[in-house]
Amino acid sequence: MRPGILPGRTTPRAPDACALNDEISRNAHTMKTQGLGAWLPRRRLRNPDRVAVMFGEIQHLTYAQLADGAERVSAVLAEHGVGAGDRVAFLGENSPEFLLTMFGTVRLGAVFVPVNTRLAGPEIAHVLSDSGARVLIHDPGFDARLEGVAAGETPAHVIRTGVSGRDGAPGLTRAIEGVSAIPASVPSDGDAPAAIIYTSGTTGRAKGAVLTHDNLTSVALNTIIDYDVMSTDVALMISPLFHVASLGMGALPILLKGGTLVLEKGFEAGRALDLIQGHRVTMISGVPTTYQLMADHPAWANSDVSSLRTLTCGGSAVPERVLVAWEERGLSFSQGYGMTETSPGATSLSPEMTRLKQGSVGLAHFFTDIRITGEDGSVLPAGQTGEIEISGPNVFLGYHGLADATASSRTADGWFRSGDLGYVDEDGYLYICGRSKDMIISGGENVYPAEVETLISGIPGITGAAVIGVPDERWGEVPIAVVTVADGAEIDTDTVRTHLEGKIARYKLPKRVQIVADLPRTASGKVIKADVRAQLGL
Repeated sequence: MRPGILPGRTTPRAPDACALNDEISRNAHTMKTQGLGAWLPRRRLRNPDRVAVMFGEIQHLTYAQLADGAERVSAVLAEHGVGAGDRVAFLGENSPEFLLTMFGTVRLGAVFVPVNTRLAGPEIAHVLSDSGARVLIHDPGFDARLEGVAAGETPAHVIRTGVSGRDGAPGLTRAIEGVSAIPASVPSDGDAPAAIIYTSGTTGRAKGAVLTHDNLTSVALNTIIDYDVMSTDVALMISPLFHVASLGMGALPILLKGGTLVLEKGFEAGRALDLIQGHRVTMISGVPTTYQLMADHPAWANSDVSSLRTLTCGGSAVPERVLVAWEERGLSFSQGYGMTETSPGATSLSPEMTRLKQGSVGLAHFFTDIRITGEDGSVLPAGQTGEIEISGPNVFLGYHGLADATASSRTADGWFRSGDLGYVDEDGYLYICGRSKDMIISGGENVYPAEVETLISGIPGITGAAVIGVPDERWGEVPIAVVTVADGAEIDTDTVRTHLEGKIARYKLPKRVQIVADLPRTASGKVIKADVRAQLGL
């Protein structure tokens, strides 16, 4: 454990009956709490000395230390006037402080606002002002970026992580060491807001999706059921926790089940392989590029990945060559589909169905339903493409402060309108065709970019692909492919068209291929098509 971060035991001990009774008595008020605020106290009673979080080379926090730390953070927040319904923002990389702030916040009945660390100063300002955050806790590395935030957009209280704060004020570490009293937990109803997570903002300014305690609990349960999460699992968190997939389907299910999180500030393929081997990691989540970079790393051939049993992947379909690389090591992927508004999981494809239903994103999660509707709102039969609609306890409460946007996101009977196009087969498996706004109409025929992108991504030498429509005098629109390529790869339009010939209709073939250095992506790994167009001057 890193000195000075948290007080508490560092020597494991077996819990005895008297100690547990003392815990129950001391936390009787907590046991009545519904929602995320009850998780850590309950886990502390069951497994106080089990390692909950590993971070860096020496910092290991037990469930008792994590629960104690969250209580101390709640005391610091209460001293700054935070109460039920107030918003607390966190700006920082993956760390124990992220989790301590989140659980300390919800313990008070307040609302947690994780801030995307990739945002620029004005974008951070928008999140802080739009959410109405009362307190901001941030890593010192973001001092410079926060200097661009106007005084009127800065929360009333700003606290640095670490020992030292601004202008001589104590940092979070020193502040939690100095608390004298732990405030009582505030009971939270399941439908009360727990977090506001801002969408990637692929169209206009980012909107704050309000997720309730039930939303985050149900997505954790869906993950535990459909991905077979176990209390013995060790999950490597290489994706940022501010992203709802990493939080809702990575950290929360593991903590609910009593497993162990290995937190990493960022992703580097070689280090990820080292951590898998060193910590005997059993679960890892990422996007296709994550797995491709590990499989392409020079250390791949000699890395021991035998401890892994669960690979989850989202953002886009896994290319064939990436599937093969991991299958050769005896591993298959659990793929899925979702979005911030569904906390985020909507569907999952089990590893045993990866090949049988290749190209599918799977069945609706256990406590979730999906349907496909036409332009008139009617439910379409299997095989017909329409808008994907989602229902379940994981569907968000609405957009913060945007009543009209919330209303337009729902159907008359309460289903969430995803804006994505897809179809289900006779067995209920969902296939994504793309965003409705991204659909290309060429000569009267619909071209769904996701279908073409999946095939292009399987071409050796191509490391990323985006298909967009451009104006054409004859056909109205035609598809073009914008790709990134590996060093030394020889890729051109003829290479791509030859590879796709016979696999899809000719009107779907990209009319040209543009090679770029990078594809602009959201935090979840999705390509931002508007930025691709801007990149090409379209």
